[in-house]
Order: sequence, then structure tokens, then C-alpha cells
Amino acid sequence: MQHIPSTVRNRLCAAAVLVLSLASLAACAKKPEPASNSAAAPAANAVATVNGTPISRDAYEFYAKAVTGGKEPSQLTAAQRGQLLDAMIGMELMAQQADKDGLQKDPQTAAAIAVDKMHILADAESQHYLKDKEPTDQELQAEYNSAIAKMDKVEYHARHILVANKDLAVALIKRLKAGANFAQLARQNSIDASKTNGGDLGWFQASRMVKPFADALRSLKPGEITPQPVQTQFGWHIIQLIATRPVTPPPFDEVKQQVANRVLQKKLQAYVQQLQKGATIQKSL
Repeated sequence: MQHIPSTVRNRLCAAAVLVLSLASLAACAKKPEPASNSAAAPAANAVATVNGTPISRDAYEFYAKAVTGGKEPSQLTAAQRGQLLDAMIGMELMAQQADKDGLQKDPQTAAAIAVDKMHILADAESQHYLKDKEPTDQELQAEYNSAIAKMDKVEYHARHILVANKDLAVALIKRLKAGANFAQLARQNSIDASKTNGGDLGWFQASRMVKPFADALRSLKPGEITPQPVQTQFGWHIIQLIATRPVTPPPFDEVKQQVANRVLQKKLQAYVQQLQKGATIQKSL
């Protein structure tokens, strides 16, 4: 099944809701009239024509899959297939009117069209490039081993107090050394969302944290508090390590699909870098 970019799917679904809503209102307003014998028949491989513009069967099937989560038109009822076709006809009518109104020249509209086109073509090229590059068992095992080697072998349970200035952090550390309650000080002074839990961050791997925080955490023993405030881009932290526990790496078979996705992602990144080397690129930002 062809992958449909989420941005395209979301736009198509939103358009379907709008057009079907308009169609429902129109149906309430008047009964359908018999088709005129003078109306042009759909062109070959077209499911309909709108003011002479064909809606191809390929486009219809793509649209149907996008708004139904991947279902083939044959899996839908006749009423559902008709609704989808009506939605596409409504979108085509609105697109034609937008063209008449000159909306393609609107900067925001033109930008949206350009970005959507770029995204769709890039996604198609990604699939085209990767279609015969399924990871080998050796590649999967190598990627898994590399990830395991880099992962933290320890999880930390810690809490912290985050404040906006160093002087307050220093003062709070003095109060903690004098016996003040950490959780209470966190609730009263921390600007982090964890203040509602007394600063408790739960269990996590240090690699999830910004480097100054992670480095300070690794230097502590259970029960210890950082002797000096730790500065990050978020402010000044007072960190207390509560406990540690070993981390057991997930079995290969359990994460095989994630590993395969990572290998494919690396192949795609290498392909983009190769294209960059052969391209003439000028930046103006």
C-alpha cells in the first residue's frame, strides 16, 4: 500500500468534511434533478468531469484511501463511494473557482502549494530510493549493537528545584543543608511543572536530560544534593539523586522494527547528503 504523507491526509480529510457538509446543505435545499443528456460523459479513466476537467480514477482511489485509513474503494459501500466522489467534485469546483479568483497568486496560498508539492515529491522519492534497500540481518544486528553500546546502563530517580536566578538557588541549597524539606521548597519556589510533585522527576535515563544536568546527576550518590546550582538554558537547578537502578537492554526481536526504521533513516540521510554534494546551493538567510 502506498504511504500517504500525514500532511496530505490531514488536508484531504479536512476538505472532505467541508465539502460533504456543503453537499448536505445543498441536498436539504433541493432535490436532485435528472442528468441532462447534453452533459459531457466522463473521459476515459475518469470517474467524473467537472466543467470539462476530468477527475481520474487514480486520483479518486488515492483520495479514498487517504480519507478512509487505507481502504480500497471496493471495500466501501456504494453510498460511501458516492459521498467521496461528491466530495472530490466539490473540491474541484472550489479549486476552479479559486483559480478564477486568482488565489494561486496569493503569497500564502502559493507558499502552501509549493511546500505541499515539495513534501509529496520528497516523500515519493524517499520511497523510490528505499524500495530495494531493505536492511540485511548484518545491518540490523550492527545497528542494534551500536545502539546498545551507546545507551545508558543506569536509570536515575531524581528530583529538582528550578529557579530563574543563581542567588535564590544558592539560598535554597543553604536551607536544604540546614534541614529544610526538599519537596516543600520545590512546591514554593520551583518554576518547573514538576513542582506539583515536590520536584520529583520519576525514573529516567540521564541521556534524556541536557548535558549540564546529566553530568551533575551522574556525579551524585543516592541521597546527595548538588553542592552548587547547576545552570542550563532553563535556569538554575538544585538536583537531588534519590536512587539508581540498572537498565536491561530490550531483546533484539522486540525492537527489530525500530532498528530497521533507524537503518533506513540513516540510508536516506546518506542519500540526501549525497544529493547535497552534487547540488549548487545558495542560502540567503
